[in-house]
Amino acid sequence: MKNVQAWGRLSNTEHHAIPLITPSQASRQIQHGSFPGIAHGMGRSYGDVALNGNGTLWLTTAMNHLMSFDLNTGILHCEAGATLQDIHRTLIPQGWMLPVTPGTQMITVGGAIANDVHGKNHHAFGSFGDHVLQIKLVRTDGEIIECSKTERADWFYATLGGIGLTGIILEAKIQLRPVQSSWIDAETIPYHNLDEFFSLSDSSEPDWEYTVSWIDCMNGANAKGLFSRGNLASMSTQAEPEINDKTFPITPPISLVNKLSLPLFNFAYFHGNSLKSQSQKVHYEPFFYPLDAMHEWNKMYGPKGFYQYQSVVPKEIGKEVTQEMLNAIKKSGEGSFLAVLKTFGDRESGGLLSFPKSGVTLALDFPNRGEKTLKLLNELDHIVEQAQGRLYLAKDARMPRSLFEAGYPRLNEFLKYRDPGISSEMSRRLLGA
Repeated sequence: MKNVQAWGRLSNTEHHAIPLITPSQASRQIQHGSFPGIAHGMGRSYGDVALNGNGTLWLTTAMNHLMSFDLNTGILHCEAGATLQDIHRTLIPQGWMLPVTPGTQMITVGGAIANDVHGKNHHAFGSFGDHVLQIKLVRTDGEIIECSKTERADWFYATLGGIGLTGIILEAKIQLRPVQSSWIDAETIPYHNLDEFFSLSDSSEPDWEYTVSWIDCMNGANAKGLFSRGNLASMSTQAEPEINDKTFPITPPISLVNKLSLPLFNFAYFHGNSLKSQSQKVHYEPFFYPLDAMHEWNKMYGPKGFYQYQSVVPKEIGKEVTQEMLNAIKKSGEGSFLAVLKTFGDRESGGLLSFPKSGVTLALDFPNRGEKTLKLLNELDHIVEQAQGRLYLAKDARMPRSLFEAGYPRLNEFLKYRDPGISSEMSRRLLGA
């Protein structure tokens, strides 16, 4: 038995962990194991989507080989345990990059598919699944399913964003994109209210591939923030930066994110970055993954952990709903410093349970202060549900079943593809099994 935590560190329960060694052996390993179980990769999901307390976890990180890559077409065939970092550090020097990448590269390909992750360029390139060509998975009865957008497409779209419940992903083929360098031409622009944010977002999307903003959510509807935008740079003579990752050293007895530290941090972060050069060339790693430079940064929230909360609401009411959410946060006295506000493009992923859709998405983190924090999250749930929005399953740890069912209208269509030998803490909370 092994104690396993999600990235939010809200629990630390024992699991019967079974490492899957190779795709060819995985079917036999799974069939000889105990049910139900769930696949588990790098453990970067914040909530309970890849937890199965006192049950089985199939660990996929040993299946991490890049099996083949075609330098002419950019098609990668890899095992599901390969990380996005493996792919980028191997293939960007050869002129190829993943078209879509989330805020961390320390996730597996299987996890990226199961959660249909998104990045800073949804308006231009959609979600991760838009670039997956083929998925190979094994069911707990031993059946192997190979599916794509054209062959067994129903299985493909059930598995894409299907939070690991259709089978254990073994391999995938992905279409990469050509790049000329590992650098981003980037700009950072301060904004002082939501009107300015939406104006920047609308004006930037036609010419800038990557758009995202940090927002200071401590001031309610009068929130200010920093809008970042970028494009892939052309050939560069700049030397590759030295990788010097650090590790957060301890778990402090209390959260370092609190009423005293948050206003100071947000003030310093906004004003410090507002004074910096507005245009610069940035290496892709700090641009896409600023938090990856500090391993185990989640420890700073202390022993009780933290909640991540990400919603998407329709674009036509996005400003009003965002204002309402920010006002609720201010009134509660809670706060977030990893607050991200951005827009999704006018496209919806084909995955039956995929999160991204046209709209405005706000991602927040809150230290776990028990009932006080849960009360705020319940208030945010009500706002999101009234707006006909949805929450991101990869980050959720406590969404009520009613909000899940309202936010994911293709749920009943998805259920017929569920593997009866697969279950997680999330599936039992939201699906009853």
